[in-house]
Amino acid sequence: MKNIIKEKSFAFAVDIVNTCRNIQTEQKEFIITKQVIRSGSAIGALVREAEHAESKKDFIHKFSIAQKETNETLYWLELLEATQHLSNSLFIELHYKATELLKLITSILKTSKTKLNN
Repeated sequence: MKNIIKEKSFAFAVDIVNTCRNIQTEQKEFIITKQVIRSGSAIGALVREAEHAESKKDFIHKFSIAQKETNETLYWLELLEATQHLSNSLFIELHYKATELLKLITSILKTSKTKLNN
């Protein structure tokens, strides 16, 4: 069975790592890119952790952290763009993908919380 959030979060992490690697090589910017790699790759890692959650509450907790990491990634992407380390076109692409992940994660959280309370 296809797991959209698992696939999209992994693909996003790959995009983030490759983008930051290019910025590090070409622009020698390491501080912000390390933060982006950390938060951008944590999303997929948390989704994977949630697959084997110990309980519904644990599942919700892991997805809540993934939601925070996605929001943090959006911040770092905005900062990279504002400081001209990221082209506008690449920013738009990555921002769109992160926003899409945020919407998926938020939807999963809402559904899971509703099921937990019923």
